[in-house]
Amino acid sequence: MNFNESFSVSIQGLSTHKLRTFLTMLGIIFGVAAVIAMLSIGAGAKQEAMDQIKLLGMNNVIIRSSPVQSEEDEYGTVIEGRGLTMEDARSLNILNPLVESSVPQKEIPDIRISRKSEQTTGNIVGTQPRLRDALNLDPAYGNFFNYEDVHEARRVCVLGYQIKRDLFHYEEAVGQQIKIGDLWFTVAGTMGPMPRSTGKGGVGDRDLNLDVYIPLSTAIYRFNIDPAEPEVDQIILRVLDEDRIREAANLADNLLDIRHNGMRDYRIIVPEELMRQSQQTQRIFNIVMGAIAGISLLVGGIGIMNIMLASILERTREIGVRRAMGATRKDILGQFLIEAVLLSFSGGLIGILLGFIMTKIISSYAQWKTIVDFSSIILAFGVSATVGILFGIYPARKAAMLDPIESLRYE
Repeated sequence: MNFNESFSVSIQGLSTHKLRTFLTMLGIIFGVAAVIAMLSIGAGAKQEAMDQIKLLGMNNVIIRSSPVQSEEDEYGTVIEGRGLTMEDARSLNILNPLVESSVPQKEIPDIRISRKSEQTTGNIVGTQPRLRDALNLDPAYGNFFNYEDVHEARRVCVLGYQIKRDLFHYEEAVGQQIKIGDLWFTVAGTMGPMPRSTGKGGVGDRDLNLDVYIPLSTAIYRFNIDPAEPEVDQIILRVLDEDRIREAANLADNLLDIRHNGMRDYRIIVPEELMRQSQQTQRIFNIVMGAIAGISLLVGGIGIMNIMLASILERTREIGVRRAMGATRKDILGQFLIEAVLLSFSGGLIGILLGFIMTKIISSYAQWKTIVDFSSIILAFGVSATVGILFGIYPARKAAMLDPIESLRYE
């Protein structure tokens, strides 16, 4: 009996019990689909985390104001927390030799922005032109404002992508007038699409496409800001040497600790460390998810072995007839091994298709980012084929070792 004959007999044996064959494949189908879905969720989570960290700039140290508070020192003197200030930003730029530039920001959320009959709500970000280099914020159209605009507290702005779409749709926005709150501003530039910040990177949960960038002096002097709020919400330190980011962060922490009299009314975020933590978490996540999916495939393999053993018991007389007609033990071994591989192979193909469908459902309804990598497909399919071979060897060998005389007598 050659391979073609063994293959034909295997197909015939599987097609005789179609429902049983399909139910046997279910374990492999769901196992492969689970592997693809789990790995795609992991890859999507990794990419999303990387996107969030990149929003902060890998060469930057981020300092955020914490809620203003007051504490008593060891002498009973009340120390008032004031958050970050413009003077903090200047001191960090001058006294920290590892810092190339220090960029303060003031954020004013949920401001009404309008133009003619169009109206929307956005977030005002008062900052300086160096933010463009610190966060790679190159406008898609027009230009960022300059230091003369900051010095004169001019009413110029750079619109986030969604704000531009809401107010101007497909019209040109650069040079046009918009109203922010009760003040008129001239649009100097517009940004391209940016990923949404989910708060994982430490910048808060907000849509960066709804940001409007204006000179920091304009935000401070022309908008009514609560005096109890910090003067500056965030300071971005751009570090010269990427290998000394942690050192720069420690030096900035020491300087601020002295300036704020030990009051911890700020927090320091190092994107490089966030990336390492994210990678470590991702590795653990992948191991756990892979183990869960692997168990599903293991259960599928056990199902194949169970059904194959039951099938051999049912077809004992058939095996005896084939042996009597000249089939060797090798032929019988190959026949049942082919059946096991076909079960896992077919289940793997269907599982890949189901895995794709599951990732689409997860993306649509759970709003999770998923990425189906070609390597995950190869891995899932390779594991399913290996499971079919490993769990098919024992039943196939048992069938091959049956005594032909005893098999013919089996009822």
